[in-house]
Amino acid sequence: MDKEQTSIARLQEAAFYSESLYDGAPLIVTTSGGKDSDVCLALAQRAGIRFEVMHNHTSADAPETVYHIRDTFRKLEEQGIKCTVNKPTYKGKLVTMWSLIPQKLMPPTRIARYCCDILKERSGAGRMITTGVRWAESTMRRKNRAALETVGGRMKEKILLNDNDDRRLFETCTLKAKRICNPVIDWTDRDVWDYIESERIETNPLYQCGFHRVGCIGCPMARLKGRYRDFARYPTYQRAYIRAFDRMLEERRRRGKMDGSWRSETTGIDIFHWWMEDGVITGQVSFEEVDN
Repeated sequence: MDKEQTSIARLQEAAFYSESLYDGAPLIVTTSGGKDSDVCLALAQRAGIRFEVMHNHTSADAPETVYHIRDTFRKLEEQGIKCTVNKPTYKGKLVTMWSLIPQKLMPPTRIARYCCDILKERSGAGRMITTGVRWAESTMRRKNRAALETVGGRMKEKILLNDNDDRRLFETCTLKAKRICNPVIDWTDRDVWDYIESERIETNPLYQCGFHRVGCIGCPMARLKGRYRDFARYPTYQRAYIRAFDRMLEERRRRGKMDGSWRSETTGIDIFHWWMEDGVITGQVSFEEVDN
């Protein structure tokens, strides 16, 4: 069976589980506006299943991504497919990247990825969803992701199953959590682009501008070269981060959390330089994640 048919079979299996385990609720296909999501949407349509589509609005996506999502949703809704844009909340209130940073008292980093948790990953609880996660994206994903997953509140509650694994754990799991299907988990970058070209799938225009990945502007998980390119292209986002860092510093001062590694004159621009690892900031700034 080729990869397209394997992925379609995974989606059909996920749709069956969704309707049988969640009182008839259709499978949710999530989309970030990137190429992997576009491939998953095309595969779901070819699979002949019932599904809804969901996007999490992070507030830090590039304008081109926002427009691509809008255009994709318009076309899907014309086919009668339900599409939802989720706006994230924190402590019961709507939140954006710019309001979240002052509340967390630190910038998002590779170690403290609170932005992903709050802005991208909390939707779909209590449902069966799909994502475009692929093993080829990172070593960590190869170790910790699978074709089928159940996700609870703690990592030890996570169940990972691939195509030939026994499904009984997945079917009988009583976790009050979401189940996940990753239909293109074993696809390479070349597989994705070959499929996009062969099926003439419309993708985010940023790929035609030389972007290799589409995500939040300034994402600390991206390479520094890509982050510098992001801010050169979207200077408004750089100013938004600096304002958020200024408000973060104000909140730290208000709470008495400016310790010996900080100077009273530290500004949002200083924090931005530290965050971008450009060596401009003098002295040492360190952060410890604050439980809010």
